[in-house]
Amino acid sequence: MKVLAVTACPVGIAHTYMAAENLQKAGETLGIDIKVETQGSIGVENPLTEQDIQEADGIIIAADKEVSKERFAGKKVIVTGVQDGIRKPEELIKQIESGNVPIYKADSAVTQESGKSKKKENPIYKHLMNGVSYMVPFIVVGGLLIALALTIGGEQTPGGIVIPEDSIWKQIESLGGTAFMFMVPILAGFIAVSIADRPGLVPGMIGGYIAANGSFYGSEAGAGFIGGIIAGFLAGYVVLAIKKVKVPKAMQPVMPIIFIPIIGSVVVGLAFIYIIGAPVAQIFESLTTVLAGMQGASSILLALILGAMISVDMGGPFNKVAFLFGSAMIAEGNYEIMGPIAVAICIPPIGLGLATFIFKNKFRQDEREAGKASFTMGLFGITEGAIPFAAQDPLRVIPSIMVGSMVGSVIAMMASVGDRVAHGGPIVAVLGAVDNVIMFFVAAIIGSVVTALMIKLLKKDVDAVVVATDAGNVAVSDMDEEVEVSQQHVKQDKVEINKLTDITNLNLIETELTGTTRDDVIDELIAKFDAAGVLSSQADYRNAILAREAESTTGLGMNIAIPHGKSNAVKRPTVAFGIKQDGIDWKSLDGTDAKLIFMIAVPEESAGDAHLKILQMLSRKLMDDGFREQLLEVKNKEEAYALLETIE
Repeated sequence: MKVLAVTACPVGIAHTYMAAENLQKAGETLGIDIKVETQGSIGVENPLTEQDIQEADGIIIAADKEVSKERFAGKKVIVTGVQDGIRKPEELIKQIESGNVPIYKADSAVTQESGKSKKKENPIYKHLMNGVSYMVPFIVVGGLLIALALTIGGEQTPGGIVIPEDSIWKQIESLGGTAFMFMVPILAGFIAVSIADRPGLVPGMIGGYIAANGSFYGSEAGAGFIGGIIAGFLAGYVVLAIKKVKVPKAMQPVMPIIFIPIIGSVVVGLAFIYIIGAPVAQIFESLTTVLAGMQGASSILLALILGAMISVDMGGPFNKVAFLFGSAMIAEGNYEIMGPIAVAICIPPIGLGLATFIFKNKFRQDEREAGKASFTMGLFGITEGAIPFAAQDPLRVIPSIMVGSMVGSVIAMMASVGDRVAHGGPIVAVLGAVDNVIMFFVAAIIGSVVTALMIKLLKKDVDAVVVATDAGNVAVSDMDEEVEVSQQHVKQDKVEINKLTDITNLNLIETELTGTTRDDVIDELIAKFDAAGVLSSQADYRNAILAREAESTTGLGMNIAIPHGKSNAVKRPTVAFGIKQDGIDWKSLDGTDAKLIFMIAVPEESAGDAHLKILQMLSRKLMDDGFREQLLEVKNKEEAYALLETIE
């Protein structure tokens, strides 16, 4: 018998490789030929070939993110979460052996395991991220093309910044606008694909287009990216429900290409037009009336409301209502309404771009790259540059940008900043359309800094945190979202981390720890860092370690603890290792004492990638019972170092 497996997790670091190791070991124990493909942070490793798939008796997909299944059509496929690959590898392989596994069909919505629908951790997040990942390039391309066209080809007029119709820059602007037009439909379509596979694409994209185009339900603004998210999930689950309907065999081949897309599109489209969209239009019409009635009553309150509306959905209906209101005031000669709006427009993308530059540990590598584009878009008044960040972490990002925009808007209102054109961002100030230019920039800078500081306060570090799961199982969970390491070898402070011994040495190893408490052992290993010249301040690094322990224990179970801390007191990524034969109470969830202690130190500024690389190496190797036993049996530092040299 030949079994194939695919393992993948959102982080792409530890779970992916733990599941692969355990499935491989279970196959060896059961005498089953098994090949495991890992889809980790560094890409696909040990890929399954067409010949492998043809010869396979069954496939196990242990994944917590979307894995393409089309290549397995006609094969017996189990789809489950990555934790089952870690905890129940033998059970999964035995199920393949038993033959009690459904055959995967290309038009099948849900592969079932033991008669139960598949379950995955954080499915809503997984589906949302699938849509966001496809949407981001459209935002970047559209925003930067429009910014380029406005900068080079734009001319200031009483009605706003205008690009002449006969100019090539008008065509460049149109290309950017086209990319933006696709943004929400793409988001909705690929959310639906993640939920219901390919048949969800058409209903999702049609629903997303209707959400973005308010003319279907009487709204000038539309429902924006928030409406697109609603449309995507609605389309996905509607299609999923349709696919479960039993139909005659003769109809089955055409269901995914004709009936499912048509029925799904009609249901989603009509639901948005008659149920979801119309009430949304009424809400925004009422908001416009309320805003118009506030003039002269309370300028500060009005500025707060306008700042919040501009930022809450970043180009969506709330944003458009506020923007259209400000534009109408320009026509009446009241430029001091559009001034605060012009400031608020640029704060979300600039503030988030600033946060990615300053607080790198709060963002993944791909987000830090997106931050550059976001910052640039903000300079040209393109609020949509903040959407990728808000879509991935709305509960932290949206409050941050709202507070920043509200602060900037209030400062601009109090300083009588005026804007004579219907546009926002520093570009309007550079082109001379702003009254009180200095206070315009003061308001925008303060608002952007407030947003960045709010991000630091609310957003968790993108840092793999070691936690213990149930009875003897190890997991590395991401404190925030999916983390991707773009290169196989991480370079930090001129240290290339290819294997563990690149960042440790004999002087950082102690095979006979003398401490009798957790804190004693921590101090003992910190002293080794200090003696090796790794730390500029023992006290600061110790505080970082203890602060991490206060969040949750780093006692993994299975006699392992991996205390770790990031601090500006650390000069370079380093690992110290110690053995305590009689064990230390580390409050591990499985109740075992810690005997093998790995302490990780990384500089604050390079915490994310270095931590992840080190944890990836350790997590794979420490799953091996034999390796742990060998470590406990070493007689000296040299023997320990020789074993650590195999961790890569």
